[in-house]
Amino acid sequence: QPRHMISTDFDAIIAGAGVIGLAVARAMARAGSSVIVLDKADRAGTETSSRNSEVIHAGIYYPQGSLKAKFCVKGRAQLYEYCKSHGVETNRLGKIIAATSPEEETKLQSIKALAEANGVDDLQWLTPADVAALEPELRCTRALFSPSTGIVDAQGYMLALQAEAESLGAIFSFRTSFRAAAKQDGAFIVSATSADDEVAEISAKYLFNCAGHGAHAVATSIRDFAAATLPPRYLAKGNYCSLAGKSPFRHLIYPVPVSGALGIHATLDLAGAVRFGPNIEWIDAFDYALPDRLPETFAAAIKTYWPNVADHMLSPSYCGIRPKIHGPDAGFADFKIQDASEHGMPGLVNLFGIESPGLTSSLAIADHVVAGIR
Repeated sequence: QPRHMISTDFDAIIAGAGVIGLAVARAMARAGSSVIVLDKADRAGTETSSRNSEVIHAGIYYPQGSLKAKFCVKGRAQLYEYCKSHGVETNRLGKIIAATSPEEETKLQSIKALAEANGVDDLQWLTPADVAALEPELRCTRALFSPSTGIVDAQGYMLALQAEAESLGAIFSFRTSFRAAAKQDGAFIVSATSADDEVAEISAKYLFNCAGHGAHAVATSIRDFAAATLPPRYLAKGNYCSLAGKSPFRHLIYPVPVSGALGIHATLDLAGAVRFGPNIEWIDAFDYALPDRLPETFAAAIKTYWPNVADHMLSPSYCGIRPKIHGPDAGFADFKIQDASEHGMPGLVNLFGIESPGLTSSLAIADHVVAGIR
């Protein structure tokens, strides 16, 4: 029986040119597919992908068997390798998770056990004397050291993904808003608007919704999409402060995690400057304004592990907003990669709640998504 072949403009349309959309575009283009990526901004990765700590996570904290655990561990190895082969700067600084009380020490033990269950087998115990030798300014009663945690030039990484995808024929259409889509004869017909309000219609066999904060809006603009399958949507803002002067630390310093976030930690950028954050602030609407009295609030939290900090050393820096699919009362929500088995529309893949460790996991997520449609 001959199969009826649908003629489409592209094999795949990708909504969103953040780090996930870029990684999926690269993976699809590498598989020989024709791809177009739509994004309303004027360049790639302007939202969540560029407003983070730029940390390459080891995969320590996520529940065993979760997508976050699986993709972070796999993606971390892939990311270091990719950056090395594409000339993108990384630095495997290592991270110290510092306990400052007996309760936190107990928590460290369960963190180590969870990390090992996730396949992170290189964590090392540090005594206060070990810590004093590594980081004289850090105060703690016991700590864990993660040698595979590092930092990456996130912008450089995204530009490398885009350049590779383009070299393989992928097209990036910036200043283009996704308006609506409909499934017709086995293909998705997508209408999109350009910056000067021209409406274009394009068709593809596959539609990848990698729109980050806009993923819910893209999904609901698809005709006959089962809205009941949408996960909840929350916004969690993370603010950062930068430190004036020379860095007191040579490694990334993390307190023992709090619910929903990893606590106000110290990260270094590739130039060696220190920034502290993010905190977690649940918000109802997009707002990138930095709150008042941030240095005071931050200094109070940082003092627990760095007693020498003072308010005047810190200045409000920037913030990011995490696309959460769980609210403040739930401790964890996994990445949600939704395909036809859940929403009943073959060829459509929705990615919801891709927050930390999304950057670290990006190549592994893309491999998974592309393998799933083959």
